[in-house]
Amino acid sequence: MSAPISRDEVAHVANLARLQLTDDELDHFTDQLGAVLEHARDVAALDTSDVPPTAHPYELTNVLRPDEVRPTLDRDEVMAQAPASEDGMFRVPPVLGEAP
Repeated sequence: MSAPISRDEVAHVANLARLQLTDDELDHFTDQLGAVLEHARDVAALDTSDVPPTAHPYELTNVLRPDEVRPTLDRDEVMAQAPASEDGMFRVPPVLGEAP
């Protein structure tokens, strides 16, 4: 059986990813990626014809609580304590664009 991936293929992928690998790293990653591909080949060889497709192996129930109206903080009081506010909203420094 041939190796699942060659050293040249690993070097090519590293080049595409703009990675500069030493010879030792190429050998190391070729072995590691080969092991991953061998495992993927083993998994692909499994007979899953009678296994239904699922997104999760266990039945899930809704883990979220139902929405309930509850007392909240007074908006005016909260806005009065904010370092900066404008039109009833918190004013924050811009992330992009103009400087503060």
